[in-house]
Amino acid sequence: MAGSGSGSALSGRKPRMVGSQLLLVTSVFASLGVFLFGFDQGVMSGIITGPYFKAFFHQPNRYELATMVAILEIGALITSLLAGRVGDIFGRRLTLLAGALIFTTGGAFQSFATGFKVMVFGRILSGFGVGFLSMIVPVYQSEISPAENRGKLACIEFTLNIAGYASSVWIDYFASFLSSNLSWRCPLFVQCIIGSILAIGSIYIPESPRWLLDMDMDEEGMKVLADLHGDGDPDDERAKNEFVEIKESVLAERTIGDRSYTSMWKRYKSRVLIAMSAQMFAQLNGINVISYYAPLVFESAGWIGRDAILMTGINGIIYILSTVPTWYLVDIWGRRPILLSGALIMATALSSVGYFLYLDKTYTPTAVVISVIVFNAAFGYSWGPIPWLLGPEVFPTVFRVKGVSISTATNWFFNFVVGESTPILQEAIRWRLYLMHAGWCLISLICVFLFYPETMGVPLEEMDALFGDSSKADLESASLVRSHHGGSSSPNGARSSSVEAPVLRKHHGEAKVLSASLLDGIKKAWKRGREMEGASGSGLAAPANYQAVQNDGQ
Repeated sequence: MAGSGSGSALSGRKPRMVGSQLLLVTSVFASLGVFLFGFDQGVMSGIITGPYFKAFFHQPNRYELATMVAILEIGALITSLLAGRVGDIFGRRLTLLAGALIFTTGGAFQSFATGFKVMVFGRILSGFGVGFLSMIVPVYQSEISPAENRGKLACIEFTLNIAGYASSVWIDYFASFLSSNLSWRCPLFVQCIIGSILAIGSIYIPESPRWLLDMDMDEEGMKVLADLHGDGDPDDERAKNEFVEIKESVLAERTIGDRSYTSMWKRYKSRVLIAMSAQMFAQLNGINVISYYAPLVFESAGWIGRDAILMTGINGIIYILSTVPTWYLVDIWGRRPILLSGALIMATALSSVGYFLYLDKTYTPTAVVISVIVFNAAFGYSWGPIPWLLGPEVFPTVFRVKGVSISTATNWFFNFVVGESTPILQEAIRWRLYLMHAGWCLISLICVFLFYPETMGVPLEEMDALFGDSSKADLESASLVRSHHGGSSSPNGARSSSVEAPVLRKHHGEAKVLSASLLDGIKKAWKRGREMEGASGSGLAAPANYQAVQNDGQ
């Protein structure tokens, strides 16, 4: 094919992956990150009911179980706040690698735990890795994907997250047939295998072109854009146009100046509240009562031992399938209708769980399973994927990483609150627990109806008009930069620009590509990040800085 031929000619070596093939492979490897934290959320649910696990940890009480399960969220909360900063300085790829390595190390401590304290240490260490992954994967995915597929890919990411959860449950089920401590050590060790695959893959996937251009690594950014969108051809018009569009956006954003969390809150308070509340409700609506403790829920309804894990596994399969319709509905029906209908169905299903547990009749086990499946399906198509889409969608590019960081941290905070309190509340208030979460579903319905705007079909650059919270000074400053660098429209409607895609320098027939080593990449990223820090207060320095880079490359 032509695309492959051009890629081969550029490299002077064997043909390499470019275009849709490279995008697919890169997306799959990156999505292992969300698969991993889905796996880690579910793996404990099946092993904590096992006889060998209970015996090894000396019959842990509800408080100890809650700590082993929920302490992961504390680690994730901490690093999800740090991940935005790390991702901006060192890049998306290295942040992904760091998350995978930390996660794998934590999985090893869990797999070979010698007691309660080692298990808790391993869980919180894995949480550190999960915090990096849950924050950086959605950002990275959105920055390498074509604009027309970003909404759908965000929902597919959530499907992979649930696939990770369901896989952990089935691995727990089959491992339960092992008559030793391997029944719980083996499922935990799977974390190390998947984490290692992600770590190795992150070395080879391309860096985000958006981050490269923000660091003024223009040749490297153009190379990635050519590989992703131009079948490896550096002269491809689509890749060149993408370069110009991103670079102009970068230059315009540098005029804003103050990019702190405080500035984000002052400028975009309503967007911050929407992104944070969406993640808060995603947890308070009760999903982790089921995800973390499904076997305990089914045991309380009459399904005992391995049967409880089996019911959880069946529920997991239906959970995965329920996420698929949203791939298509999200850009047809809209975000608001999906959230509203999901909240209503979830409230009804959770109320049914509480009611049937209260009745405690012979049909209670079957009725509870059906109600839980309905609840999970409703969550899987609504409050599962949409909050992860809203964060990157509602924030302007300059605050996107910080906005997603703080909304992700909100998710993990309430994740911990629910995970830590559920075993205690199950024992204290029993069936009333499910009515409490049904109430939160109704509160979320009211909030969406009153305060959430519909963002379907709204271009990212028009979100300011939708929310009505943009800074006039910022818009005027950005407009000046765009007019200075973006030129004007020609008579035939084509857009001219003084920002041009660089011509890739070649050495012995090979294009200059990314850093030869990860260490070199870290050094370059750190140096450029510090330079950007110093210049961030002065937006006027940005165009001059870009011109200097251009002149240096000539």
